[in-house]
Amino acid sequence: QVQLVESGGGLVQAGGSLRLSCAASGSISSINAMNWYRQAPGKQRELVATITSGGRTNYVDSVKGRFTISRDNAKNTVYLQMNSLKAEDTAVYYCNAGVRTMVTPLFEYDYWGQGTQVTVSS
Repeated sequence: QVQLVESGGGLVQAGGSLRLSCAASGSISSINAMNWYRQAPGKQRELVATITSGGRTNYVDSVKGRFTISRDNAKNTVYLQMNSLKAEDTAVYYCNAGVRTMVTPLFEYDYWGQGTQVTVSS
């Protein structure tokens, strides 16, 4: 079984910064892409940032230049550094990863964290 556990959310004023972390644990063989999603009240979940196993990154336009995704493959951990936060960044942020386990190394499965609340006050 694989678990993804997020941390680092909280309340911050507009213009401030937060750093989210997501650690994957369990019977992991390899992790492919790691992603951060967010869901604001009344809105659909959206993909915010992606990082491949090789370190290539991609961002939704609304966060480009403000957010940075990174990963530590040795720790099976992905980070999201969020700077210049705006009220519209308020949402529950979810970590997602494509994981091959020791039990099923030929198949990749999607795993999700439980979410962490980010609230930006204006």
